[in-house]
Amino acid sequence: MEKELLAEDLWNQITKEVSSLIDDDKSLESFFTKNILDFTNIKDSIAFIISNKLSSDDLTSDDININFKEAFSDKNLILALERDINAIVFKDPACNYFFQPLLFFKGFQSLQSYRVANYWYDKKLALSFYIQSKVSEIFNVDIHPNCKIGSGIMIDHASGVVIGETAEVGDNCSVFHGVTLGGIGSKRGKRHPRVGTNTLLSANSIILGDIAIGDNVKIGAGSVVLENIPDNSTAVGIPAKVIN
Repeated sequence: MEKELLAEDLWNQITKEVSSLIDDDKSLESFFTKNILDFTNIKDSIAFIISNKLSSDDLTSDDININFKEAFSDKNLILALERDINAIVFKDPACNYFFQPLLFFKGFQSLQSYRVANYWYDKKLALSFYIQSKVSEIFNVDIHPNCKIGSGIMIDHASGVVIGETAEVGDNCSVFHGVTLGGIGSKRGKRHPRVGTNTLLSANSIILGDIAIGDNVKIGAGSVVLENIPDNSTAVGIPAKVIN
């Protein structure tokens, strides 16, 4: 993996990129300025961008912005955000700039919204559910605020992604559109999958129940996984079977 850009290095790269684009084309100068160049750090920028998308008659963008900025004052959250951007740039051949996820990728924006909802889950439960609901409505991505998701995550295209309440996703995973980490039946408690690190969940794969997907695993597109998958393996099919 290429060297990650973090903290000031990442923000400086983002501002450099959009400034260069403005020099070439003035048509989006106002857009880039109000979303990025008016700010001095990535925390305030992402809070502004997402709060405007999630606002409603019931909760203003200013109200949401305050809660997002407070959440992203947590160093672990902002590091996870920065690592998410790097993961997308390094893994997605359609992403050529560090500013793209921040402004244009709903997978990234929905993941950061989840991170804020998760931060507030034990303190402002209603706000967490509000964020989850609005993200589902606007982005077509439904991530329960109580699940656990690591850093360096790429959610590509994102449409139709569902991650349940007790699901766990390890660091450096790639999740494509239509992926479901779901439960089976109506029992309470642990009922969703645990996904290890460096794992690829291909488009429209469905992983159900309290099962473990190991590290460095690849799940084929359209597969339905109902049993544990060991480390360093590839599984495909309905139901999914390990093929190597």
